[in-house]
Amino acid sequence: MKISARNQLKGTVKNINEGAVNGIVTLEIAGGKEISATISMSSIKELGLAAGKEAYAIIKSTEVMIADGVQKISARNQLAGKVTEVEEGAVNGIVKVEIAPGVIVSSTISMSAIKELGIAAGKDVTAVAKATSV
Repeated sequence: MKISARNQLKGTVKNINEGAVNGIVTLEIAGGKEISATISMSSIKELGLAAGKEAYAIIKSTEVMIADGVQKISARNQLAGKVTEVEEGAVNGIVKVEIAPGVIVSSTISMSAIKELGIAAGKDVTAVAKATSV
C-alpha cells in the first residue's frame, strides 16, 4: 500500500484504551518511544488492533508541529529528536527530525516559524502531533 503521508511509523500496539465511540491506541515505535492515536472503535475492530500486533502510525507532515523542547500542552505525542535537514520554500519549509536512529519525522511549517525558532540542522527539537491527527 502506498500513501502520500510522509510519516509512516512502524510499531507494536502496546495498549488500547477503549471508549464508547473512540479509543486511544498506543504504539511503541523505534527507540522505545510511544505514539498515541485516537480512532473510532469501529476502526480498531476492523483493523483487528490488539496488544502485541504490528501497526503503523500515519501522520501527514502538515499535522506535525515543531517545538523548541518539550512543552506542557495537551498534545499527547511529543517526540524529541535532532533536525537533520530543512528544505526551504517560499512560504513553507519541510523540517526533518530524527527521533530514533534512522527514524525521521517530517513537518511542514511556515518559513517564518522556522526562522523564529532558529530551526537548522543539528538543533534539538520536539515533533508534536495531537492524537487525533494520527
